[in-house]
This record gives sequence, C-alpha cells and structure tokens, in this order.
Amino acid sequence: MRKIILTLILSLTLVAKSMADEGMWLPLLLGQQVYNDMVKKGLKLTKDQLYNINKASLKDAIIIFGGGCTGEIVSAQGMIFTNHHCGYSAIASASTMEHNYLRDGFYASNKGEEIKTNLSVQFLLRIDDVTKEVNDSLQGLTGAERVKKQASVIASISKRMGDDSKNIETVVSPLFKGNQFFAFVYQRYFDIRLVGAPPESVGKFGGDTDNWEWPRHTGDFSIFRVYTKPDGSPAKRGESTDANIPMKAKWYLPVSIKPLKDGDFSMIWGYPGSTNRYESSYGIKLATDINNPSLVKLRDARLKYMFDEMKKDPAIKLQLASSYASIANYWKFYDGETKQLLKYDIYGQKKAFEDKFNNWAKGKPEFENLLSDWAKAYSDWKPYAKLRMYMNEGINGSPLIAFASSLSRLEDLLMKNTPQADIQKAIDAASAQRKAFLEGENIVSDRNILAAVTHLFYTDIEKDQQPVGFYGNLKQTYGALDDDATYKKYAADIFSKTMILDDAKWNAFAAKPDAGTLQNDPAFYYASSFMKSYTSKYASLFQQFNAKNSEYGRLYLKGIMEMDPAKAQKMYPDATFTMRVSYGNVKSYEPRDAVKYDYVTTSKGVLEKYIPGDYEFDLPAKQIELLKAKDFGQYIDPVRKDLVINFITTNDITGGNSGSPVINGKGELIGLAFDGNYEALSHKLAFDKNLNRTICVDIRYVLWCIDKLGGATNIIKELKLMK
Repeated sequence: MRKIILTLILSLTLVAKSMADEGMWLPLLLGQQVYNDMVKKGLKLTKDQLYNINKASLKDAIIIFGGGCTGEIVSAQGMIFTNHHCGYSAIASASTMEHNYLRDGFYASNKGEEIKTNLSVQFLLRIDDVTKEVNDSLQGLTGAERVKKQASVIASISKRMGDDSKNIETVVSPLFKGNQFFAFVYQRYFDIRLVGAPPESVGKFGGDTDNWEWPRHTGDFSIFRVYTKPDGSPAKRGESTDANIPMKAKWYLPVSIKPLKDGDFSMIWGYPGSTNRYESSYGIKLATDINNPSLVKLRDARLKYMFDEMKKDPAIKLQLASSYASIANYWKFYDGETKQLLKYDIYGQKKAFEDKFNNWAKGKPEFENLLSDWAKAYSDWKPYAKLRMYMNEGINGSPLIAFASSLSRLEDLLMKNTPQADIQKAIDAASAQRKAFLEGENIVSDRNILAAVTHLFYTDIEKDQQPVGFYGNLKQTYGALDDDATYKKYAADIFSKTMILDDAKWNAFAAKPDAGTLQNDPAFYYASSFMKSYTSKYASLFQQFNAKNSEYGRLYLKGIMEMDPAKAQKMYPDATFTMRVSYGNVKSYEPRDAVKYDYVTTSKGVLEKYIPGDYEFDLPAKQIELLKAKDFGQYIDPVRKDLVINFITTNDITGGNSGSPVINGKGELIGLAFDGNYEALSHKLAFDKNLNRTICVDIRYVLWCIDKLGGATNIIKELKLMK
C-alpha cells in the first residue's frame, strides 16, 4: 500500500490534457512530469524556486491568514495582500461610527498609522512525511479504535515537532482519507496590523446578488503587515508593542501590471480548506437530500432577520456585518452545490463506478463487503441527519442560545463538589465570553431568529426526536404550535427574562453562582433542553457513523488505487487546509448554449451595475468620477483601453483559498483569488473540467484603488512593480 501511495505522489504521471487544471498538488512533491506540464504551459521558475526548506523560495511568501484564509507577502517589509472578506472582521473591529473604515475605507499614510489587530498568520517551514510512524501504530486497528489511536499518535507527533518558545506549531494532516500522513510545521506571528482596505462598497461590490457569479466587478482586497520583535523573531500573543518592527521577508512576490491574455499561464498557491472528491454515492445522496437543503433553509431564515435590521441602521449593519457575511457566503454555496450535483447526476456517476468496484472486489476479503457495509452505515444514520443539521444551524443559529449552550460546563461544575477556585475561574471566563457576545448581539434579529428556528424544528423534525415535554409545555403556556405568534411570544419572554442580557441579574449570579439559578434561566433552559436531548440520545450515533464512514472511506480509496494503479498515479489528495498549488490558464468559457463569457471584466461593467444608494451596487462618488474620466493611470489595459477589474482562470481552488495569490509564469502577482463560479459549485465533491472557473480581482484594479482612489502612493512605492 505504501508503495502505491509513494508512486502516486512521487511519480505523478502527466494528467490528460483535458484534466490538467484539476488538482491541488503538494508543492513538496511536485512530480517531474507535472512540473514539466507546468513549464509547458508557461512556468519559468525552477522547482527549487517553488519549494525549498534550506533556502528562500516562493512558498515562504504564502501564509495562512487569520486561521481560515490565505495571504501573500508582497514587499521586503512584510506587507500582506489578502481578500477584503478575509480581513473583514479586523476592519470591522477597528471601525467606529466616527471612523467607519468598513464604509469609508482606510489607508495608513505611514507605518505609525497602521492599526493593531487580533489576527495572526502562519508561515510554513517544512513538510515531513510521517506515514510510517502513524501506520505502524495503527496495525490491526479498525473503526472507532483506529480513529482514537490515530488522534493520539497525531497529537504526540504534533507536540514533539512543535516548539512553543519559537511559536512553532505542527499539524499532522491525513491525506488520501488516512492512507498517508504528512506533518506541516509552521511558525506563527501574532503582531499583524491593518495597512489598508477599500470602502466596503468596493470590497463587497455586488453583495449577495453577485456572490459566486460571473461576470463580477468586486475589489475584494485588503492590506496588512507582519511585525516582529527587533531581533526578527515572532512576537508572542499580546506582544504587539511599539518596539516591534516590520518583518524582513524571506521571499516576496513582485507585482505585474502587464496585460493578461486569454490562455496565459496561472498558478494559485494557498490553503484550500476541504474537498471530498472521493466521496461515495451515499454521501452525495445525503448531501442533496438532507444536509444541504436543511442548511440553506435555516440560514435563509437567519439571514432574513439579520438583514431586516441591518438595512434600518448603519450602526446595526456595522455590528452584524461580519457575521452576516460569513453566514451568507455558504448559504448560496450549498444551494448552488445541490443544484449542480443534481444537474450532472453526480450520484449516478458515483454509483456506476461503485458497481465496477464491487465487481473487482469479489473474492477479495478486505473489499468485497465494503460498499454494502458502508450503505448500512448511512442507512442507520440517515434518520437522524436532519436533526443534527437543525441543532447546528437552527437551535445554535441563535447567538443567544449558542452562548447559553456554552454555559453547560459551568453547570457541570456547579452540580459537583467543585473547589470554589475552579468555579470562580469558570465564572470569570463565562463573564468575559458574555461581554464579547453582547458586543455582537442584536436583540431584535436574534429574537426573531429564535422564534423562527423553534417553529421550524417543531415542523420539520420527527416528534420522537424532539426534547421530551418541551413543545407540550410551550403549547400549554404560549398557544398553538402551528401559529407563528406562539413562538414570537415565547422568544420575547426568553429575551426579556434571561440574566444573560441583564447586567444586574448576571452580576448577582456571578457573585453567588448556583446550579438552580442557571437551570431556571429561560435561555439556558431552552439551550439545555435541546442540547441534552441530542447528546443523550443521538450524539453517540453520529460518533459511530463518523468512525465507520472514516474507516470505509479509507478502505475504499485504498481499494481504488489497488484496482487501477494507472488511475492512482493521476490522483491528488483532497484539500485539508494545507499548502497546495494548482495551475491552469486565464480562460473564457461558455456556460450554456449561445452564451460565452469573456475572461475579464472592466470599469465599463462597474458603471453599468452602479446604482446610487443601493445596498449592494453603490460606489464612492470619487470612484464614479475617476472611472467616467477614464483616469486609469499606469494601470490601464493597453489592449482594451480600460481598467480591468476581475478575471477568471481554470485553476482548482476551494474555501480557504480566499486571498490566494494568482501568479504568472515568472512568479509575479497578477491577482487575488476570491470566488468560484455558480456553474461549478459542486467542486467540493466533483470537479467540472469544462465549467470550473476561479474568479480573481486583477492586481491592476487593486493598485488603482490604492493609488488613484485611496491616494496611498506610499503603499505603491513599497511594491516591486513589473511593467
């Protein structure tokens, strides 16, 4: 098995031309023929320039930004480019109604004006193959026992390979569904400062309407900087002091302002979050029938009530902006994913391949019953799948209830003979968390969310899966269970009486905490009723399903590679939020009959979409003035005689790649990846080699916004421009 895995990664024979753009490759293990294909398409850098642990290489310019996005170093002084939506929370946190950087934008005119944040970034130091060590410890183990042991071994390796004194952290990532294991060693930097961002109307131009859509005209970028201690070492958390200095970068990306052509080489480096392209037909069916529709329905309700309040008041918009953006992004994604999975019958395609696998598996004890066992695991879990989604996206979709649920640990301590010092520590932690919760809490929208999801839970979840007695008591006290008014009255009661929203009541409880007071609080009672019902009856069922699903997935992929060694040589590991490189081309496409999309959008399209005062399509007056005057400066596209805004490529990305650099063959930055296209939103589960496109903000538009719109010539001067 190990020989097959090593063969598949180390040799990596050339993928068929039509599939050349599919794949998120580990830069450490770019096979010679894949590298040759990159060169054939236009790459000019050597393999050592791409990845090297002994000397500086391109990988040293690519960072994990904020724990969920990608960023890139673009100057010798540690300047970072990433997406606006990746920096959104930090920009919002730095904003006030007097200095609303979300609304108005912000550019530091010197380093002294750069704003400290709570962000951190991670640089990859190296990647080590630890497959043998992990597999040797798992010999003879299966199911839950294997999962438990694997977690223990991974934790041990991560601890051994880390070094807290140097902010060095290690993450061991299972690849190929646990058939191989790599240790990714990072160094974390905590002193990250906001350098600049465009107005939100630029950074989010098009809003939810344009999200996941092409053509696009969004300036999705923001700018930060890494600071170190004076000796160049990374500061610890909380050590963001005036004595710190801008990082001296090992490698940074030059910035190209040369025109793009259809077919130009492009590669994207970054940290794609997760894909599951070796999913079974059973998993596809569960996603399209239950998981995705449930998520979309519940997020739709939450977004409605948040938006109702946000459009009433700029202060509420600022308060809820980050949370709303996060919820909305994947609401539309999973809606689109379901439609594409059904449209292209991904279930049928998976099923047809599984039939071939079954024929091959006959007479092979390790595999012959695999798919039938897997089908039973899904069948056993399916009746409870919707319940789990309604707990996560519904009940805990209310911020108040999510916070109330977090108090369950405090309840446990109060119910036991716990030392007073430990209780006080828990109370202090809960009070700190409450303070943070209240800063983001909008009572009106949350009250409406709680009422709506409580009603949906009653309507959509099997009665025997609902908390015993809960809805009976609700009916007796508040009214008919098919009436929205009942749930609104109940929600109003919770919000008016809970100590979580009442400083005097909370402080009295914190001074003299007891289990009875907590248990009788209406918000905690609500959270506890649902949480205890789920954890006591159903959580273990999900754990059992998860263990079986993991084990069967591992064996299935192992079997696939044994069944077809030639196919194994063309396989790449699923995304696991580890550094990957994908390569392809700037490319137009034809999504349907008689429709062809150009590979770029321009300022002409911005002006066509512009709607004064609109929530999604408004723009700063200065921008309209500059665009109408065609004041594009050195950023003008010489062919189109216009300012290019966004472009598309065939690169393979997914969530986590937000903010990733789009790089030309010479290693120069040409744009920032920020979205995918709606026609190919099945990409987490199935890559579409014909329609998949990555939407990128053109770096010339980024620079134009900084320079012409923002007047921050100091930032431009810090970059290495390639003309």
